[in-house]
Amino acid sequence: MPSPSPAHGPSTVPDRPADGGLVRTDLHLPVVRRGKVRDVYRLPGEDGGPPRVLIVATDRISAFDVVMPTAVPDKGRLLTEIAVRWFEFLRPLGIVPDHLLSTDPADAAGLSDPERTLLAGRTMIGRGAAVVPVECVVRGYLSGSGWGDYQRTGAVCGVRLPAGLERSARLDEPIFTPATKADEGHDENIDFEEACRVAGRATMERLRDASMRIYAAARDHAEAHGLILADTKFEFGFALGPDGLPTDELLLVDEVLTPDSSRYWPKADWAPGIEPPSFDKQFVRNWLLGEVEAGRWDKTPPGPALPADVVAGTADRYRATLSMLFGDADRG
Repeated sequence: MPSPSPAHGPSTVPDRPADGGLVRTDLHLPVVRRGKVRDVYRLPGEDGGPPRVLIVATDRISAFDVVMPTAVPDKGRLLTEIAVRWFEFLRPLGIVPDHLLSTDPADAAGLSDPERTLLAGRTMIGRGAAVVPVECVVRGYLSGSGWGDYQRTGAVCGVRLPAGLERSARLDEPIFTPATKADEGHDENIDFEEACRVAGRATMERLRDASMRIYAAARDHAEAHGLILADTKFEFGFALGPDGLPTDELLLVDEVLTPDSSRYWPKADWAPGIEPPSFDKQFVRNWLLGEVEAGRWDKTPPGPALPADVVAGTADRYRATLSMLFGDADRG
């Protein structure tokens, strides 16, 4: 885990723009990192136990590795709910422990009452972990950057695939295609041997096995509920001990199987050779590509302001994903 930066001084109520979206937090807690969507803070361990983290899912949205200036209200709450539901689904399977301890901001000492109210539904308190610097991507269908790699080389991350596959084709067996992690800029697809050089062969073999098993279970659940899980990425870390040093206990960390980390398609709309409509950020990407083609944006910061219909349509897709996968989208 990166070393925390100093706290920012007096705690303030997080930034909430007029449209209701939460775009930034500035809590009186040590900052671990600010990602494209999540603000992560360090929390002390309980009763002398291992350190913890407070993960806040904001309503920021990124595309083409650029954070857009427009928030998508309630996106952070929807992402958190989807991730928590998946953690609950996966735990009985016993594949790998996860980092999640609580979703109640009241369990985070140091927050004011207004902050706890505003952060409700969008926080995860997790076990501290030394995150493995490799994205664990599993693909069951040929799409996205995998489709581009296949067109150029006939392989994806060094995994040779049969000739003549069409876009969005279902693979005979899912494939493990790791990528480097990048806080800024693009993640880079790498082959398994390069991942082993980054993180160690024994670690990567454990991660590959866990990733493939999680994907298979999630794919079957999604299909039974009318969605295709085309591909997804996982993050893992080694749990920290009371001394703050990594142990050998592997944890599934951060989010899991959300529309921000996964490509979901309506099962009824899938067919080889086409790119089905998706329940993820592709709706935003498609609008942005129109801006690029019109010469109004060049895929560099700052991004263009998103129109109201794109914001609403994006939120609707996140809600639909939660509802289709797990039923009622609001458990209160």
